[in-house]
Amino acid sequence: MHAVIVTGGKQYRVAEGDTLRVEKLPVNEGDTVEFDQVLMVSDGENITIGAPTINGGKVTATVQAQARADKVHIVKFRRRKHYRRQAGHRQYYTEVKITGINAG
Repeated sequence: MHAVIVTGGKQYRVAEGDTLRVEKLPVNEGDTVEFDQVLMVSDGENITIGAPTINGGKVTATVQAQARADKVHIVKFRRRKHYRRQAGHRQYYTEVKITGINAG
């Protein structure tokens, strides 16, 4: 059974038991999260597509971790102009494990 959910402005294809990193959610580790913006649910041959979301569709997940991703280095450089800018960025994320899919 697969589903397509929306969280943090991004779409994810998930199945039960999957672990994925989503944009930071305001929850604690070990808590249960419900994603109610379900775009599609596929159960083998039965496919349910929402317009735009499925009424009553729900995907539940357990929060595994709240962390930060690896550093991304940003470098701007112009040769022969004495111009160089360097910066770094570490994005916060929430790691969740999908525990259940409900088509509604």
